[in-house]
Amino acid sequence: MSTQPDLLYSEEEEALRAAVRDLLADHCDAPGVIARTESDNPHDLEAWKALADGMGLAGLLVPEDQGGQGATHREAAVVLEEVGRAVAPLPYLTSAVVATEALLGCETDGGLLAELASGRKIGALAVALNVAPGGAHKVVRHENGALHGELTGIADAAVADVLLVPADDGGLYAVDADAVTVTPQTSLDLTRPVATVTLDGATGRRLGDAEPAVRRALRAGAGLLASEQLGLADWTLTETVRYLKDRKQFNRPVGGFQALKHRLAQLWLEVVNLRAAARNAADALATGEDVDVAVAVAQAYAAPVAVHTAEEAVQLHGGIGMTWEHPVHLYLKRAKADSIAYGTAGAHREALAELVDLGAP
Repeated sequence: MSTQPDLLYSEEEEALRAAVRDLLADHCDAPGVIARTESDNPHDLEAWKALADGMGLAGLLVPEDQGGQGATHREAAVVLEEVGRAVAPLPYLTSAVVATEALLGCETDGGLLAELASGRKIGALAVALNVAPGGAHKVVRHENGALHGELTGIADAAVADVLLVPADDGGLYAVDADAVTVTPQTSLDLTRPVATVTLDGATGRRLGDAEPAVRRALRAGAGLLASEQLGLADWTLTETVRYLKDRKQFNRPVGGFQALKHRLAQLWLEVVNLRAAARNAADALATGEDVDVAVAVAQAYAAPVAVHTAEEAVQLHGGIGMTWEHPVHLYLKRAKADSIAYGTAGAHREALAELVDLGAP
């Protein structure tokens, strides 16, 4: 029997939000994040250690008997909302969600789940960031026990300790990062860099069948990415409203002009609807009810809203919105990069049409 989705936040989830927001305020303030994007090491590993080791949040999706917290996708979604709000350069989505889900979908994890859950290791699924759940992806060649090939567009590969690599024999292999060559690619989103991973005879440990593990991982990644996009859209709207209340023109607040009020009201409606879609996807992943439909709906809606809100924020901040020193450009870049991550809105609309048996015209 199907149950009604619960879209509201529990007291525990709100307490978790407050704790994560405080931590990210300390570690990932806007000037600090901008400074990191200009360095060779954009990831904030100190903040990651505090989040993963100090608060145990890297193991939310890992059962307690495997070294994790035994929580659900709802709690992970709250963390991702705050990561999105701070546009934090952390491998939370790629390691604590996508790589972790891939391991949960394997017959054996070789102790990796506990290491990822504790934050001792960072994992990355070696599938391009733009691949949708169930989509075709590149594999490497498995020959005489060694792996050969090149995989591009791998998010957070630069900071991963272990890569989960799909091979042409149908297996998913755990490969230590020091056994491969990671070459940074030019990325629009400076806070989630992508890289090319080259395997030249690297040895890996077979964990299980790649197809179900990768599909599970990408589905969870797509579903919870909507919560990151929600956090991003919420911050850009809130900051834009605050700025327009303070900024004066003709001796009155700019936000008092009716044309801008209408634009802000439209953004508010879009963000509220996005919250419903993102919460529904997180709840579906947690309960296992209508997951494919919930994820497709959330991703079909989330990307356009996040991009629209960020674009409006840049424009409505006027001249300051166009500067490097103001963080809003980071949000626009993250929103644009997220709009093709784990499948485009169009790809998810196509998937949704098939799921609900709605034939193309």
